[in-house]
Amino acid sequence: MSVRRSDRLIDMTRYFLERPHTLVTLSFFAERYDSAKSSISEDMAIIKRTFSNRGTGILETIPGAAGGALFIPKIQKNEAKTIIDDLIEQLSTADRILPGGYLYMSDLLSNPVVLKKVGRLIASEYAQQKVDAIMTVETKGIPIAQSVADYLGVPFIIVRHDSKITEGSTISVNYVSGSSAQIKKMELSKRSLQAGTRVLVVDDYMKGGGTLKGMQALINEFDAELIGTTVFAQGNFNGQRMIDNVTSLLNVDASRDEIQIQPGNYLTKVFD
Repeated sequence: MSVRRSDRLIDMTRYFLERPHTLVTLSFFAERYDSAKSSISEDMAIIKRTFSNRGTGILETIPGAAGGALFIPKIQKNEAKTIIDDLIEQLSTADRILPGGYLYMSDLLSNPVVLKKVGRLIASEYAQQKVDAIMTVETKGIPIAQSVADYLGVPFIIVRHDSKITEGSTISVNYVSGSSAQIKKMELSKRSLQAGTRVLVVDDYMKGGGTLKGMQALINEFDAELIGTTVFAQGNFNGQRMIDNVTSLLNVDASRDEIQIQPGNYLTKVFD
């Protein structure tokens, strides 16, 4: 039985939002709702216009017999700025300062509402690039990576500090911690990456950049390609960081009794 347009629009919108970067054909929706392809095409035009007007993202239409549409999540600058300003407000309390110039953020990065916003911010920067996988290092970067992967519709990969029997054979690299100058090790299962995989690295916090540099070395060992690096927060650091061209949502100075948090370079890199 044919489905009313209002019901189709609601269900199609939900379907696109739950499956970003996935091509959905006109034929699929036509069969799903027992409707003509011309009607489905008109519905897609309504959803496309609404997504654009509301800043939800881009509904990219693909012409041809096997065509359809795919949803690319995006965010507008004013909404991104509001989210970052809200994060700054929530983090700007003295009781969050930890030894070594770090900041307690675990409560925010375990909040699903916050994680969805952070994931959408990061995914928007790379929304129209080809991304095959998200990489992070255990443990606090994992929820961020999962959220970004959800918006980009790709898997996420977890780099470990120690061998896990469940990972099988691994490739490991030694790296120098930028903040402590200690030599550490990280490793990744040989099954995690194929040569040529385009990898986006995300993490929760960066000081000297040693951990990010280590993940870059791992990507090179797999003959994969690093397409970008984004961190939730970048801490103050005296000296030369080990990696350049990192996008940060926040800049944090927690070396004194009073926390100073400013927007990172995200807004400038993505919108200016």
